[in-house]
Amino acid sequence: MTITYEWRGDFTDGEVDGLHAESFGHPPLGEKWRARLHRHSLGWVCARRGGVLVGFVNLAWDGGAHAFVLDTMVAGAERGAGVGAALVAEAAQGARAAGCAWLHVDYERELEPFYLGACGFKPTAAGLLAL
Repeated sequence: MTITYEWRGDFTDGEVDGLHAESFGHPPLGEKWRARLHRHSLGWVCARRGGVLVGFVNLAWDGGAHAFVLDTMVAGAERGAGVGAALVAEAAQGARAAGCAWLHVDYERELEPFYLGACGFKPTAAGLLAL
């Protein structure tokens, strides 16, 4: 079965909450993903194999030229097969179609080969202030 990718695809809170828990190593938190994403996001991409959510990425934005990759998630059984890069590519296409000029991402150092290599991001100087 092939994986399908859908910009602003339909999902349930439980599907994304479970995938987030698996991807980031914590128990499901009961987050209200649909409400949050519909309120704050430019869009998101759902990856499905046989109807099962196997990947997800969220794009927040500033309402103008800048979009931001958040919460790139791939089910464990699908990792290393290009699903994450395909999610980000589909998200970039969605941001471009919405008129964005820039796609930003922050990541942990161990994800540098993924974002800079597989996804084609370029390194930039950035800052972070813990609140």
